[in-house]
Amino acid sequence: MFGGGGGGGLNPRKMQQMMKQMGIDVDELDAEEVIIRKSDGEELVFQNPDITVMDARGQQTYQVVGDPESREGTAGAVEDADESDDAGSSGDSEIPDSDVEIVAQRTGATEDDAREALEEADGDLAAAVERLE
Repeated sequence: MFGGGGGGGLNPRKMQQMMKQMGIDVDELDAEEVIIRKSDGEELVFQNPDITVMDARGQQTYQVVGDPESREGTAGAVEDADESDDAGSSGDSEIPDSDVEIVAQRTGATEDDAREALEEADGDLAAAVERLE
């Protein structure tokens, strides 16, 4: 695309100038650790990664470069809670108690009703309040 060979023919400074002309800002982000939690419960942990943030007209893209360590994450506990949801228990692990309290106080609803409204609204406080008002 740029000079053939996948952009390998351009030096980084020239590439950055071209991106700036296209309205793309590129910055480095200093971070100690990045954790990616996968849906299967596995976590990829990057220690001291190199992170590049590209902002193209308000849309930010993060590039994480490093060697991740794989470990079993906390998603297994969430999956267990999801299974218990199917059995009809409340989804305490999904909706923070503080959010439930906020919705209950704002609407005068019971905490159970507030939790149910939050679950139906996928945790969106404003939507839950709107449902109960």
